[in-house]
Order: sequence, then structure tokens, then C-alpha cells
Amino acid sequence: MKAYVFPGQGSQYCGMGRDIYEKYPQARSMMDRADEILGYSITDIMFNGSEEDLRQTRHTQPAIFLHSIAAAAVLGNAGISMAAGHSLGEYTALCFAGAMGFDDTVRIVSKRGELMQKAGTQNPGTMAAIIGMKDDALEELLQEAGGSGIVQAANYNSPGQVVISGAVDAVRKAVELAPSKGARMAKELVVSGAFHSPLMKPAEEQLALALDEVEIRNASIPVCMNVVARPVSDAGEIRRNLVLQLTSPVRWTQSIEAMVAGGVGAFTEVGPQKVLQGLIKRIDRTTEIGGVDNAEQIASRLSPNVTTMLS
Repeated sequence: MKAYVFPGQGSQYCGMGRDIYEKYPQARSMMDRADEILGYSITDIMFNGSEEDLRQTRHTQPAIFLHSIAAAAVLGNAGISMAAGHSLGEYTALCFAGAMGFDDTVRIVSKRGELMQKAGTQNPGTMAAIIGMKDDALEELLQEAGGSGIVQAANYNSPGQVVISGAVDAVRKAVELAPSKGARMAKELVVSGAFHSPLMKPAEEQLALALDEVEIRNASIPVCMNVVARPVSDAGEIRRNLVLQLTSPVRWTQSIEAMVAGGVGAFTEVGPQKVLQGLIKRIDRTTEIGGVDNAEQIASRLSPNVTTMLS
């Protein structure tokens, strides 16, 4: 079985998606439509904006979604049996799987970015990467650091690579203690908020209200969702998981393991950069792993006839 996986925040880069826009009319139409929906030119920020522009969460999230979904739309869904996305990328996976319409997903992703940026200002926090610790040792570390404030695992990215999130003092305490607990490396990250922690609660509440206005359908292919780390197709469960996602850990390691156990043997990362490809290699080296980020890579995966037709 083959699966598409879609990247999350942090994979953006200046000029992202420009060559896909220029080469493929289907992608151009989607990107132009996103500009109309948002009321500003997200494509101008993607193609011409500075790193600082793209780093703003309210811009980052729609930019990554748009790059990823446009590439996926051109590639098509033939032979793809499952999908997943890392945090923000889960919305791309759900749109690809038909659980959410394109217009609705553009709106809700933009809203999510705005709410997360605002929550990061309201409830200041930070995140840190902890490398080389077993999960049980990490839990002990978090319990000890929790005396300084809220802190929890935010992203189980791959075995021994976990991102923690929470109050600044608690995260920094965990970073300070981590080497003595067996961590090979512990480093605070440059982020605008404590994502996937209880400090995102204000964003979670507002996102739930916004999602109430969005039609969510049963997915045409299962999407392995971050919160539960198992394939989900039911519309009601999709809605619940999306709300919980903002304050819950991204169980990426567990999700990939579940997909492999379910029969997936080939993963293609669709969207900017190669972050997920690296993580999947560390989770399961037996799988076939590839990626599609730009127009040249899309063309290499399409038959000559399809490429000519879309050019």
C-alpha cells in the first residue's frame, strides 16, 4: 500500500510553490482561489516574501497547506490508500481525502494560524527538542520539570526525538535537567508559542467554534490522525480529533508505526522540504520513502501524457 504524508509548520521556505504555480494550471487555479478567499495574496508571501513574513504563524500555515495540496492535486490520488499529516499537515491530508472542501480548508487553516499566533501572545510559552531519551525517562523528566509550570511532550517525531512544549520556566528547566537524565541533546526552539500544550486552550476553544461552521464528510481514504495514532474515516471522529489536536501531542512515531502495521510500505511526502522523510527513515527503515516538493519532482512522477496535458 502507498500513502501520502504532508508536512507541518517549520517546512516553509522563501519562493515555495512558485514553479508549481507557473507550470501547472490546476495548481495556479487553486492558489489564485486561495488569494481570493483570504482577501490578501498568500502567493505573493510564498513567492516573494521574506523569511520573517513566512515565519508568522498566520502566514506559515496557509502557505504550507497551499503548496502541499496543490502538488497533491496535480499528482492525483491513483494508488494512494492512506494519508497522514504532521500537525498542520493533517488538514492537508483531510482535504486530499475529501473530508473537507478546498475552500473550507483554506479558511480554517488560516483561522487556525491566527488563533495559534494569538494564543502564543496571550499565554507565552516555548518548545524544546529532546534527543536521545527513552519515553519513560522523558516522562520522569517532565514530571520533575513540571514543578516549574506546565510542560508536556508535544511531538513524538521519531524514536528518541521528542519535542516538549509548555511554560517558559518549565521547558527551560527540562532542558537544563535533560543531560543528567540521559539526553544526548536538549535545545530550546525558536517558536511563537507553546504549540500542542494546554497553553493553546484559548485557540482550541475558538477553533472548535470555527470548525462548527465547516462541513466535514467521511474521508474517502483513511487518515491516520495525530491525536489517536490510528486511521480514521468517520466525519464525527475527524471533527473531535481536530479540536483536541491543538492541546494534545502529535503522535507521529506511533502514527507511522500504525500505518506500516496496516499495510503501508511506501510513503511519499508531498509539500515543502524533506522533514517527514527523515523522520520516517528513523521510525521504519524497511519502508520505501520519497518526496515531492517542486514542479520537476511532480513531472518525474507523472506519465509523459499527463505532464504534457497539464503543462
